Amino acid sequence: MSGWRSQWRLVLLNSLTCGLEICVAAGITYVPPLLLEAGVEEQYMTMVLGIGPVLGLIFIPLIGSASDHCNSSYGRRRPFIWLLSLGVLLALLIIPHADLLAAYFAWGGCALQVAFLILGVGLLDFCGQVCFTPLEALLSDLYRDEEDCNQAFAMFSFMVSLGGCVGYLLPALDWSRGLLSVYLGGQAECLFFMLILIFVTSVLITMKVSEEPQCAAALEPGPLLEAGRCGVPRSCWYLLKSVPLLCLLRTCWSMTPAIYRSYCHVPRVMRQLCMAQLCSWMAVMSFMLFYTDFMGEGLYEGMPSAAPGTASRQRYEDGIRMGSLGLFLQCATSTVFSLLMSRLVRHFGSRRVYLSSMVSFTISALVICMSKSVVLVSLMSALTGFAYATLQTLPYTLTCHYHKEMEVYMPNKKTKNMLKNGIAIKRDSIMHLTAMDEEGGLTHKLGGTNGHAIFSQEGSDYYPPPHGQNGSSLSATAPEQDEPEGYEKRGVGLDFAILDSTFLLSQVFPTLFMGMIVQFTKSVTAYMASSVIFGIIAIYLANQIIFDQKDLNS
Repeated sequence: MSGWRSQWRLVLLNSLTCGLEICVAAGITYVPPLLLEAGVEEQYMTMVLGIGPVLGLIFIPLIGSASDHCNSSYGRRRPFIWLLSLGVLLALLIIPHADLLAAYFAWGGCALQVAFLILGVGLLDFCGQVCFTPLEALLSDLYRDEEDCNQAFAMFSFMVSLGGCVGYLLPALDWSRGLLSVYLGGQAECLFFMLILIFVTSVLITMKVSEEPQCAAALEPGPLLEAGRCGVPRSCWYLLKSVPLLCLLRTCWSMTPAIYRSYCHVPRVMRQLCMAQLCSWMAVMSFMLFYTDFMGEGLYEGMPSAAPGTASRQRYEDGIRMGSLGLFLQCATSTVFSLLMSRLVRHFGSRRVYLSSMVSFTISALVICMSKSVVLVSLMSALTGFAYATLQTLPYTLTCHYHKEMEVYMPNKKTKNMLKNGIAIKRDSIMHLTAMDEEGGLTHKLGGTNGHAIFSQEGSDYYPPPHGQNGSSLSATAPEQDEPEGYEKRGVGLDFAILDSTFLLSQVFPTLFMGMIVQFTKSVTAYMASSVIFGIIAIYLANQIIFDQKDLNS
């Protein structure tokens, strides 16, 4: 990973990450005013923003698992990236032209325009957010070494933050007076045309640079996958495995119960990480989704429903632009911390970095709740970028670490039984075991070559078995009966899908209920107060995360 060429390749590989975030960030900022202007009440506007995350929660485990088992000649992840990118492109075409699409129908009107807007928003949010899962899995496939993985996801976080900077800055600029805006028909049309250009370019760059391992590196199909082949001709079976959409349908048909069983019954380390990640994202998303509305209605005391040209409407639009600037500052800070993340983890450790990021976020949100100063609120919004960078990096590198040493962090039944029965061997004997294995000695009796763990006689130290060249444990080839009952072999794509589900779920609660809470309290300060509450809970849960092997004994 050393050298400018390797770093430049990482930048190009993550160009789609940046393009996706630009589109999603611009949509989050620009779409709520479009919905409000179309006549959607604020309570229902927040519910519309929850459609994409809800759909993502349903389909993301299927997409993650299907990409783990896809054997397309184009790779495991890239076919799904193409498919989801097509959905994003379609959404970018629908949203700015919802009124024109509604006008094509004789019975079309304001209601149909709102329907097209809702369709575009749901498609953009769903495809845009879910597409990050195969992109993260692609990085994990290409960079398996722990240090390389840390740098890869630090660059991933940097490109997400950079995309957020551009995405929040674009709607804050006035495009209505430019020649392109006059030619295309307005501010929205000009903005979304630029988003389409940026997105298509980023897709082509990432697809050109990424070279996935051959399809033989994919997970071997488990019993449930084999069961899905019954009665299917061989030619049709290979077609189903090669085409991403058909692969997804096959997964829905044959593996849905097993996927959701694995999805719900996660190992302890992933369960604790996901709980902390969920509350951390709920704190951050309660802030990000409604920060512009908080600035427009709260600090600037404007009214989104006021007639255009009135003082109240002008104050609201000024607040929206200042809110976009605050989110831009957040992403700018996040880009800096993303570049420094590897050094921070090396010097202070993952635990301290994670906890300090959530503490700084909670304090910032508390100050924003209590302050009426636009300058101070903007500075505090910039400080929240530390938490944003951390949540984009550390949970994914921890997951890669868990999968690299699955016998330690996700032990199967036989490994657990060995620990329970006290099978022990000294650290000094490890080197001798290799030689004795060649002679068929003690190693054969203890099962030392079948990929199982070796424990010290004191019972406190754990020495994982050797790893193959692809970074996966040799125990991955162990017989099926060694796996826990009711579980399929876990792929990193599935666990990344679980992590991304926490991000999507963190948007569901605010979008479905925050509008009602604001109407009940009659104050948009409730947005920021919710961030503070979730931040406090996240700090507590972050202390329960397994960051290294020492935490397993606590």
